[in-house]
Amino acid sequence: MLLAIDCGNTNTVFSIWDGEQFLCTLRTSTHHARTADAYFTWYSTLVKHYGIEVDIDEVIISSTVPRVVYNLRVFTDRFFGCRPIVVGKPDCLLPNEPRVDLGTQVGPDRLVNTAGAFDRHGGDLIVVDFGTATTFDVVAKEGAYIGGVIAPGVNLSLEALHMAAAALPHVDISNPQKVIGTNTVGCMQSGIFWGYVGLVREICTRVKAERDRDMRVIATGGLAPLFQQSAELFDVMEDDLTMHGLTVIHQFNKDNG
Repeated sequence: MLLAIDCGNTNTVFSIWDGEQFLCTLRTSTHHARTADAYFTWYSTLVKHYGIEVDIDEVIISSTVPRVVYNLRVFTDRFFGCRPIVVGKPDCLLPNEPRVDLGTQVGPDRLVNTAGAFDRHGGDLIVVDFGTATTFDVVAKEGAYIGGVIAPGVNLSLEALHMAAAALPHVDISNPQKVIGTNTVGCMQSGIFWGYVGLVREICTRVKAERDRDMRVIATGGLAPLFQQSAELFDVMEDDLTMHGLTVIHQFNKDNG
């Protein structure tokens, strides 16, 4: 049984894959000081709560926070007796090697999203991931990651606005009823929502023009459905794209390792 772990800047997700489907998905906040024992206590408690009996013998990890990888390695070795595959490390094989500037280190999350999106949708894609940062991953026809765009995440922008301007409150992102706000909260929500709609649409338009071809836009991340409601920015939305990408890379390593 495979345990797929995706560690982002804000949240860490554990998913158990039986070869055909995810049996459960567990989520916790990312904390670089969390020990292997703490991971296991949290993990085993939730697995028991869901009544799942599994024997984990394989683990794959993708982490944008390098400081947590050590404790996740200890966690997998101590409690499952296996050595994890870590995306981005030299011994982790990729279905398609990225084509970027020499010496550039591509984020593991982008490699995983690329693998997952290509497996499901083929090439010539733009993958938009609404995480701590909003990232755009460009996937070539043959499935290679060939570059992209990084913009501030939606919640990060809201928090920065609140922190930098004393008179502005903290607000939640939502789809405003109208563009012109008639109070402070409405003005901020309109600016963030329609500002990001414009950002996503313009970047995707320019990527397609630069590539001189039609490209499908695949969205993932919790805020994707919100932006799709009014703007129809995406061709497909994928809730589990990152976790699927981890299973694709894991299988590739099993077949070619």
